[in-house]
Amino acid sequence: MDLNERDENIYSKVTPEIEACAKRVEEKDKITPSLYVEYNVKRGLRDLNGKGVLAGLTNISEVRAKAIVDGEEVPADGHLIYRGYDINDLIPGYSKEGRFGFEEVAYLLLLGTLPTESQLKEFSDQLIFYRSLPKNFVRDVIMKAPDKDMMNVLMRSILTLYPYDDHAEDNSLPNVFRQSMHLISVLPMLSAYGYQAYRHYALGKSLVIHNPLDHGSIAENILSLLRPDRSYDEIEAKVLDTALVLHMDHGGGNNSAFTTHVVTSTLTDTYSAITAAMASLKGPRHGGANLKVMGMFDEMEKTVKDWKDEDEVSAYLNKLLDGEAFDHAGLIYGVGHAVYSLSDPRAVIFKKYVQQLAEHEDRMEEFALYDMVSRLAPEIIAGRRKMYKGVCVNVDFYSGFTYSMLGLPRELYTPLFAMARIVGWCAHRMEELANNGKIIRPAYKYIGKDAVYVPIGMRGEGEKH
Repeated sequence: MDLNERDENIYSKVTPEIEACAKRVEEKDKITPSLYVEYNVKRGLRDLNGKGVLAGLTNISEVRAKAIVDGEEVPADGHLIYRGYDINDLIPGYSKEGRFGFEEVAYLLLLGTLPTESQLKEFSDQLIFYRSLPKNFVRDVIMKAPDKDMMNVLMRSILTLYPYDDHAEDNSLPNVFRQSMHLISVLPMLSAYGYQAYRHYALGKSLVIHNPLDHGSIAENILSLLRPDRSYDEIEAKVLDTALVLHMDHGGGNNSAFTTHVVTSTLTDTYSAITAAMASLKGPRHGGANLKVMGMFDEMEKTVKDWKDEDEVSAYLNKLLDGEAFDHAGLIYGVGHAVYSLSDPRAVIFKKYVQQLAEHEDRMEEFALYDMVSRLAPEIIAGRRKMYKGVCVNVDFYSGFTYSMLGLPRELYTPLFAMARIVGWCAHRMEELANNGKIIRPAYKYIGKDAVYVPIGMRGEGEKH
């Protein structure tokens, strides 16, 4: 490469030299799948039946999808348990009493018990107290580097909060709890301001920056921050609140919670640990699934002429599986889960709220299409592919549609997931610190061959040593 011929965009381009190197990496590092069976390695930390390897213990939450019948383990309807409480009891419980749930369930996950009225008020007031950023942070950090990827904006912003914290490296539980409360409170602000900066500087739209509410729930604050007139209906806030509660945690084995445990076990600081969890969630296999669902339905709504025709909808779903539609990946997004088989309790609960919102927004025709696909897709997948367990729609199937009805930008779909899941991350971080465990260090078996060092002048091009 002639160094004098570099242009300003060269660092974003894959040069022929880099392409050649990448090809060699692929050739050298490709591992034959059968070796995982030979060495009894649980690829993806899951066995051949998809069951996760037991890697730790937790008090925080559990995912149940099995039942014992006549002494044998069989698939069952899914249950999501927060600190011993079934989500099917928690959400109807506070809803019947007319409360938002985020703050109450966050208290439960972080502190281990359901709060009394006075405890809930004090906790909620503390979250409101922490709805503030350092002076000029928005101007000096967020506005100076707008980016279309809001998860990157969040990660950069969280790391930049580190130097503003006089006790950033203090891993005592009181200090980490303080840091957790602050991060949970400011994540909606970082997301909204980051999006507004991108919208203004990259898209040429008006810049709208609202101060956070000095009252109310986190769901109300999110809608207030994002809407130019700050207005919202109660049903909108309640549906968003439910979405946040359902996404708050999902057992210790989900990728981002596990990442939190792994990184925390090194005794790194809170800002680094939460940023690592963010990086995990950003991946489309974890937190970006609802965007894929929305893209799939966008094409489906344009392709399928009669949304009420089951045969036409089924034909499109088969095209998805054949890799002939949408992104040609051969997948029906929002259907299937690593643990749940008969039902995802989050999807079952959320569907009722989504229907209420669809009626409120006059989008029942779209909801009917989603409902039809939720029924047809599992049947079609089960009929065409060998399944070790049942398949069902998951919570991502409905969440993107919900956010679109709320008028929320797609750039914030994954950050919305993070605004909820950060509660679980903070709970898992404190659990790891409270137990003062060993650094998490799994083993990898080396399958390469020994080699003999050859002086550079005696090495041939492409020769293997």
